[in-house]
Amino acid sequence: MAIEANQIVSIEYEVKDGDTVVDSNVGGAPLVFMFGKGQIISGLENGIVDMAIGEKGNVLVEPEDAYGELNSEAQQEVPKDQFAGIDLEIGMTLYGQGEDGGTVQVIVKDIGEENVIIDFNHPLAGKTLMFSVTVNNVRDASAEEVMTGIPAENQQENDGCGGTGGGTSCGCN
Repeated sequence: MAIEANQIVSIEYEVKDGDTVVDSNVGGAPLVFMFGKGQIISGLENGIVDMAIGEKGNVLVEPEDAYGELNSEAQQEVPKDQFAGIDLEIGMTLYGQGEDGGTVQVIVKDIGEENVIIDFNHPLAGKTLMFSVTVNNVRDASAEEVMTGIPAENQQENDGCGGTGGGTSCGCN
């Protein structure tokens, strides 16, 4: 039976770029998401649609169905003095604020005497990825989950004081 839109899916996965493991939640908390809402990359979602609870499988995801093709124009040369206080290294990931106020991730590609070249591509752009996936659970979403798009497993507990509960002080008074 196919997984349907608005169902809550829980998976365990390991993802490789060639022989290199680039991400895994094996042995940790499962990835829980609402199917059909774009909360995971489309290639992985399409690859598990016909899997059942307890089923394991491999899903090969091409760049266009993952993090996109590598865009050679997504690089920018920035004056080095904008990185004052940062011990720059080629390949390091930096986070900044984009024009829209959101977080932007960049990778340092080159460090010159006066300028730094940064790359705005996702680190996995242009990569064909192999996911080894186990479907832990599939269930229908509650009305609230459908409305918010957030599975109950991913919602933050809120007792009015940071979710610590139990009457302990959390420093928000």
